Amino acid sequence: MKVLSDLFAVFLFFITYIITKDMIAATTVAVIVGIAQAALTFWKHRKLDTMQWISLILIVFFGGATILLKDNRFIMWKPTVLFWIGAIVMLFSHLAGKNGLKAVMGKEMQLPDFAWTRLTYAWIGFLIFMGAANLFVFTYFPDQWVNYKLFGTLGFTIIFSIAQGMYLMRFQSKEDQ
Repeated sequence: MKVLSDLFAVFLFFITYIITKDMIAATTVAVIVGIAQAALTFWKHRKLDTMQWISLILIVFFGGATILLKDNRFIMWKPTVLFWIGAIVMLFSHLAGKNGLKAVMGKEMQLPDFAWTRLTYAWIGFLIFMGAANLFVFTYFPDQWVNYKLFGTLGFTIIFSIAQGMYLMRFQSKEDQ
């Protein structure tokens, strides 16, 4: 559900940009939707998880800077920073002996510890790649960044999810098949 919520915000950002060709207007929509989503989540669950707080702070900071300074580069940096913070949090959590993926997904699936470790490192690598890809696109192809933000990010995420699913299928028990 959270993924759909995040995609909704990106979709509204994209649609606003396509209609207006104005990054400031699109960013304003993204900031408003980001704050509204965080408020709704907080109202519903009485809390935000760490990554939701980080995402909220980043959209307000980078979106606010984009709007106030009328400089598109700030909002373009936001995904890179978010991806890289996610990678750092996962890495340090793992090195501290706490597997964040296992904590979140361990209730839905049972995996050996080595599989959780591999999956964690795969996610760390994916997040580093996604941040670098975003940086590359907005540095060398800034006019295509909005398209990449929706289609490129979504495409890479789908490919990674399929690969992750194929890896996880190895651990599916015979009774589950």
